[in-house]
This record gives sequence, structure tokens and C-alpha cells, in this order.
Amino acid sequence: MSGIASDHLSVGFQNKEVEELGAVKADKVRLSRQDYIQRAAVLLAVLFLLVALILPLGTMLIKSLQNAEGDFVGLANFASYISNPALFQSVLNSLQIALISTGVVLTLAFLFAYGLTRTCMPGKKTLRALTLLPLFAPSLLPAISLIYLLGNQGIFKEVLMGASVYGPIGIVIGMCFWVFPHVLMIMVTALSNSDARLYEAAQVMKASPVRTFFTVTLPSAKYGLISAGFVAFTLVITDFGVPKVIGGDFKVLATDIYKQVVGQQNFQMGAVVSVILLLPAVFSFAADRLVQKKQVAMLSARAVPYVPKPNPVKDSFFLGICLLVVLAILLVVGTAAYASFVSFWPYNMELSLQHYDFQSVGSSWDYYFNSIEMAVWVALIGTGIVFFNAYLVEKGRAFEPVRNLLHLMAMIPMAVPGMVLGLAYIFFFNQPDNPLNFIYATMAILVLNCVVHFYTVCHLTSITALKQIDGEFESVSASLKIPFYVTFWRITLPVSLPAVLEISVYLFVNAMTTVSAVVFIYSSDTMLASISVLNMDEAGNTASAAGMGVLILLTCLTVKGGHWLLSQQILGLTQGWRNR
Repeated sequence: MSGIASDHLSVGFQNKEVEELGAVKADKVRLSRQDYIQRAAVLLAVLFLLVALILPLGTMLIKSLQNAEGDFVGLANFASYISNPALFQSVLNSLQIALISTGVVLTLAFLFAYGLTRTCMPGKKTLRALTLLPLFAPSLLPAISLIYLLGNQGIFKEVLMGASVYGPIGIVIGMCFWVFPHVLMIMVTALSNSDARLYEAAQVMKASPVRTFFTVTLPSAKYGLISAGFVAFTLVITDFGVPKVIGGDFKVLATDIYKQVVGQQNFQMGAVVSVILLLPAVFSFAADRLVQKKQVAMLSARAVPYVPKPNPVKDSFFLGICLLVVLAILLVVGTAAYASFVSFWPYNMELSLQHYDFQSVGSSWDYYFNSIEMAVWVALIGTGIVFFNAYLVEKGRAFEPVRNLLHLMAMIPMAVPGMVLGLAYIFFFNQPDNPLNFIYATMAILVLNCVVHFYTVCHLTSITALKQIDGEFESVSASLKIPFYVTFWRITLPVSLPAVLEISVYLFVNAMTTVSAVVFIYSSDTMLASISVLNMDEAGNTASAAGMGVLILLTCLTVKGGHWLLSQQILGLTQGWRNR
């Protein structure tokens, strides 16, 4: 009897397990209202990037395969471009400038980062902060400053020994100034993560400093070097501001697009050049992603952080290098600021505010305030869209294939140059049958363009911040039937506030300084400060152009300073809350 009873009991338990399993499956099949809302939000996020990124790029690709009448001609436009020696030379010129600039800036950034991370030189924080100055200025500003320093009436024109700054020399110098802080950030990160035990082992084995450098230091930083190289190459080959101002007759791809579209109204050939310019950027981005996937952790759980030891000779050497780099940055920025106050360079060096009377040179203070308005909208709208979309990707439940698609689409803008995206917007939004045609030539299209153009960095920053928040918050909220958007608003957003502020400042600064992303899509009513710098320089009003560039720089520095103070206050409140 006991055996039969136990069999019946076993069968009863099995039936109960089957019923519970069926109930679980039924719950999975029966989606709640919150699940539907979350899925709708993910679909809207995908739709946003589809309309704001994928469709414009597809339209531009189609245009490159058509003639002026809109007939399909296949690769005839590409063949025409390549067969034209004058046009194709710009491809070789762009590659040449990109390779030289990348090599120079990688060397300087590595030496500077080595000094910051591997020596005991004084003033590290101050030197590091000063290297960030180029991030807050449009790329036009260093080119304008180089005209005053090395141009025909330049202070140090004899340094070039008769060579002209208008051409590859000026472009390389200007690019190195503009790209340097981007590369330095990667190099500092790469050299900061090192295991002191490896250096102790090298010392025990009596390895020379040179051998230690090539067998320990370089291998540990190789992935950072490669990644920094791809970033520098992409930034240089896609930049428009520096070659436009100081390139002279030296043609590159970015200025070719501008000449084809603005100068000759040849939109088909502009689309061709855009596709060609897109290729090296996509290649660099794909190669960088591949390298990062192969990267392995350099620090194990037992690793000992490397602490540099004082070495007077070594510290003095790298301090000298860092000081030279920082002085060069200050010289470029200071020269532009000084020149904007000089009455008539170099004949009347009296200081005056006449160059800030932008009305007298066909510009306006309204353009400066237009830029501030656009940057504020980009910061507010862009931060909200990017962070919430990243939340859906990282913390969303189910609907995984679509969330993965959203993440993939969010990575694409990194590989799309600003000029390419701007031209794609012309082709897509300027079509009469496009229901979104009404935003063309308005502030809205400028804001949309900037949000999409700078989307990827903000998305990755958001994902990194969200990964640091325990997933239990979402699980507990779901078990308590709390809507996901309530969890997002009450928990995720406050905890991630430092990252959110960082994203908003990043978007504001880049919207203020960008030229290439908006050079094709502004109108007379939405003229921006960065574009007015370009126009004033073209008209020969270089001092006024420098003045507007300095205003942009000061505005970005002010916003960054306010962000730093606010972040410190939030950090203080957070620490106070934790200590309770």
C-alpha cells in the first residue's frame, strides 16, 4: 500500500509540475500591457533611426547611381569620377594627409599619455585639462590661427623656410591640433591599465628600460594604439573645416563634396564623392570594432596597479615634451583670440572690438544665438532620445532580435561623416512627396542631423552607465507590476544622472562646434555661428571669423565649467546620502 501511495503521490506532483509549467508558458504567451508599451517603444526607436539615418543614406546611394535627369546609370558616375585625374587626385591627397597626420598625432599623444601615466612629473592635472581646449573650438579656428602664425603675414613664417602653409603642411598641422585630444583620451586609458608585476619581473631579469618598453609597455597598449590610429584616420579624412580654410589648391575629398554641391550644383557627383568618402570611414570603424573584439583583459584579479617611481631625468624629459605640446595648443588658441582684437593685422596692432561688430562684415550676432538655440535643443532632445533608447536596449525584456537591431543601427552613425549625412538629408527631406518635407530648411532638421550624427558615442556612454546598474531593479519592478517607465524615471535616471549630464554637454559642445554636419542644410533663417566663421573667412574677414570662433570656444568652456560644478554638487549629495 505504501508503494502504491507513493506512486500516486509522485504522479500527483508530476501533474502539478506540468500544470505550473503550462501556466508559466501561458504567462509568457499572454503579454501584459507594459510589454506591449515597451515593444512599441522599441519599434518607435527603430523607426526613428530608420527615418533619420538609414533612409537618407539609401536615398543618397540611389542618387549616386542616377544622372541629372534621375535616370539609372549604374556605376557610370563613379567611372567618370575615377577617370578624371584632377578629381581622383583628391582621393590620394586625402589618404596622404590622413596617414601623415595620424602618424604625427599618435606619436605626440603616446608621449604625452606616457608622461601622464608612467612618470612623476608635476602639474599633470593642469596639463591634461589644457589639452582639452581643441575639443571646444570648431576645426576652422586652428586653421585661421595658423594663417596668423605661418601665413604670408605670419609671425613665424620664416620657420617654414619659404614653404607655404596653404596646402598639405597647414592641413597636417591643423589636423594634429584638432585630433590630438581625441587620441590622447584613448592613449591615457590604454596606458593606465598595466600590471606592476610585469615590470617587477622585467627588473628581476635585468631587462634594460628599452627592452622593457618594447616587451611590456607596448604590448599592453597595442590595442589602444590601434584604436586611436583608426579614430585619428577617420577624423582627419572626413574633416572639412581645416582643408577648407588653409588647404589652398590642395584638393581633398571633403572639400570636393562642397565644391560639387555648393560650387557647381552637381548633386549626383556630390553623392558619388560622399559614397567614396564613406568607404574609408566605414572600413576604419569596422576594423576598430574587430580589434576591440580581439582585445583581452590586461589586468587579472591578482594584478597590482602600476605606480611610477620618481626619476628626475625621465620626469624632466617628459615634462618638457608635455609643456611643448601644451604651449603649442595655447599658442594656437591665444593667437586666434589676440588676432580678433587687432585692428588691422599686421599694419595696425592696436586692440579694438571692431571685429566683433559682425553686422559690418555681412554676418550677425543672431547667428551666434542660433547656434546656442540649436545646441540647447540638441542637448535636451538628443539626451532624452539616446538615453531612453539605450535603456530599451540594455534593460528591456524580450523582443531581443529587435533590440539587437536597434543597437546595431545605433552604431552606424559613428562611421558616417557629417558632410555625407548632411547631403543625404538634402536628397531625402527635400523631396516634395516626403511627408517630413516640412522640416527642411528649419531649425528642426539641424537638430535632427546633429542628434543622429553624434548618436553613437552617446549611446555607448549610456550603455556603459546602464550596465553598472543591477538588473534586479527591473526584475523586482516587474514582479511588483510596476511599469518599466516608472522604474526608468524613479530609479534608472537618477542613478545615471552623471552620465546623462555628460551626454548632454557632449551634444551641446559638438552641436556648437560642428561645421561639416550642417554646412549643406542651414537656411538664411537658421544660419549658425560655425557656418558664419566659414563664410567670413571666405569673404576675407579673417579677424571677424576668428572672433566668432573664439565666442564659440568661450561658450563651450562656460557650459563645461557649469557641468563640472553641477557634477561636483551631485557627487557631494550622493556621497552624503550613502554615508547616512
